[in-house]
Amino acid sequence: MNADTKAPSEALLLDSQVCFALHSTSLLMTKVYKPLLQALGLTYPQYLAMLVLWEQDRLTVGEISQRLLTDPGSLTPLLKRLESEGLLNRTRSREDERVVLVELTEKGKALRDEAQKVPHCILEASGRTVERLRKLQAELLDLRESLQKNL
Repeated sequence: MNADTKAPSEALLLDSQVCFALHSTSLLMTKVYKPLLQALGLTYPQYLAMLVLWEQDRLTVGEISQRLLTDPGSLTPLLKRLESEGLLNRTRSREDERVVLVELTEKGKALRDEAQKVPHCILEASGRTVERLRKLQAELLDLRESLQKNL
């Protein structure tokens, strides 16, 4: 057998990759979210930004991007779209013009009530108990923290 026809080692099999398990699960999770969020008029990234603002309103773009582990530049178009939908307002800080404050409108706050059903639907789709999902979430957060330390 020459080098070109060797079977791949177990370590290089796609199904042996933790990254692929995370990636493929994330893709499917997003597909489950899609119709639920379409009913709210939101995309998945917009939903994440709204979750941050429902948790704590009146944040800077930088604070939101930090919370979402994303670049502020990629967040700006998303926030502009949410603003055009009447869900939030963006204003420049009086103290520092470079800082943009984001605040929910009444419409954005009201959307929170409509979104209350989403977590329950995701729980049902997962086929897991709340306890099992919390344990998985804790393990994923621990993994994320470990990976962040190695950047």
